[in-house]
Amino acid sequence: MAYTYILLSKMRNKTYVGSTVDLKNRITEHNSGKSTFTKRYIPWQLVYSEEFDSIQEARKREKYFKTAAGRTFTKKYIPR
Repeated sequence: MAYTYILLSKMRNKTYVGSTVDLKNRITEHNSGKSTFTKRYIPWQLVYSEEFDSIQEARKREKYFKTAAGRTFTKKYIPR
């Protein structure tokens, strides 16, 4: 299984979109400062995730969330 996920930093009102095969471990990495971008906005909270059969599908969805249409979806459906 692979996942596309959206994290929210309530401290800075920032979102982060990513994909992984180990969701629990990846969130732990984000909250422990092991990711360059996200370490500035700790703590992160998982607010959305989708499950896929392959990492390629998850990355495709991640790319969608980084487009204008995907950001519109995020603003509309992801609570801040």
